[in-house]
Amino acid sequence: MSLRALWIISHEKGENVSIRFSRRFPTVEYRAKSLAGSSYVAIPEESSVLQLLLTELGLSDSSKSYVALRDDCLYRPRSPALELRVDGPGKGTLWPVLAISQGPLILACLALVDVPPEPRPPLASLMSVSQGLTFLAGLQTFLLGSGSKPDSEGLVSRLAMLPSVLLQVCPLGTPLDVPVAGAPVTPTVPTPAGTQKQPAWKTGLHRGRAVVNVALVETVRSMQYGNQSRQDLWDVYGTVICKCEVEGLLPNVTVTLSLPPNGSPLQDILVHPCVTSLDSSILTSSSVDNNDGSAFSGPYKFPFSPPLEHFRLCSYTSQVPVPPILGSYQLKEEANQLHVSVALKLHESVKNTFEYCAAHLPFFNRDQMSIVDVKVSAGQLDVSKEKNLLVWALGQKFPKSREVTMEGKIIFSGPTRGPSDPLCTQLTAYIKLYFKVPDLTLSGCCVDQHSVQVYSSAKPRIVTSRELQSKEYYIWNSTGTAPVSSGQMMM
Repeated sequence: MSLRALWIISHEKGENVSIRFSRRFPTVEYRAKSLAGSSYVAIPEESSVLQLLLTELGLSDSSKSYVALRDDCLYRPRSPALELRVDGPGKGTLWPVLAISQGPLILACLALVDVPPEPRPPLASLMSVSQGLTFLAGLQTFLLGSGSKPDSEGLVSRLAMLPSVLLQVCPLGTPLDVPVAGAPVTPTVPTPAGTQKQPAWKTGLHRGRAVVNVALVETVRSMQYGNQSRQDLWDVYGTVICKCEVEGLLPNVTVTLSLPPNGSPLQDILVHPCVTSLDSSILTSSSVDNNDGSAFSGPYKFPFSPPLEHFRLCSYTSQVPVPPILGSYQLKEEANQLHVSVALKLHESVKNTFEYCAAHLPFFNRDQMSIVDVKVSAGQLDVSKEKNLLVWALGQKFPKSREVTMEGKIIFSGPTRGPSDPLCTQLTAYIKLYFKVPDLTLSGCCVDQHSVQVYSSAKPRIVTSRELQSKEYYIWNSTGTAPVSSGQMMM
């Protein structure tokens, strides 16, 4: 969420209404202009903004109970997001202008909306509206304190502090926090990550018991050719994602990754900047170098002071002896039909419980698929004629034999041709596998719930999970040609 402009207006009775403080953010305005394109409406000068805002709030022309610009029945205000209709060369509507009023002050801001202005989106779908109002409420507390009307000297001093405070809590127009009452005039050193507050502008604050969530996700890629003259390739890429939901001060946390006794050391480890200290030997193992067996094999400890949002604690690669699913694909052409033979085998080390598992067989550069006479030993087939795609849904389990097969023929006819792909001409074809296995990693790496240490009085609940999922998992037709890489696969 970002702000294009901010205004603080004084409207005490018996005194002239005036803008006591204003701030515009050119970088945000540049983004607003780029997003809006030809429908961009520039912010007018301060006097025009003041008059338009007072009219919209019903605070100008108090002798007139009806103002056409505001009270016409064709105009339906969408409070709390006000419209300021600008006349002149830059004619248009500024929206959403958020405003709150208490005591002697009106606080208003123009939030940046990163969706097309027409049709206007519902307010409930715009996080910038709720966050902007919460930011104004925090700013109001800072200026007025706990009471509704502070002494004039206190308000003057806080307004004088506001430029330096905004540099800390709203740099370049993006709120990071709200100022607190009694903040010093001089800029302070940025607070370490371990003592960050939950930002007051952030909606959906965590309520209830504190939770530290650690998720380990491994992604496996594979290129299998079914040909002894071509070397099959596969690799594993792991990511640890963390989220600390704790009210007040965020704790210091240590997450430990463990490997089984026969597990291969983790390689190419990268860590988030919030990690406070790390054994240098953890970072030395690289998949580019030959592994001499002396690489650090764990446990891998990562102490850190968490940021406020979900973040990637670390990433790594791992060398595993076999891919989780071994496949064989043979495609032969006779006349206008294709003979298909597929065999897939789930490796014995992989848990036979999938969240989903499917094989996609695309047939590019051919006429429309009209007849499919194919039998499978498990799962179900679905034909997408528009895309010339055969989808084999394998479900959540392989049979007890851990093997599944597909046999049959496919006939193409009709004038419509499928999408063109230069990699899938003639017998150059492939199967692409999509699967996810919960509570499993191919490397054996895991995060034990009891190994997560949280140094905090809140005593949060620890939640850990792990999963294995496929990405770019191909099995090429062994009777045709296929693109072959002589080097290691790169993530």
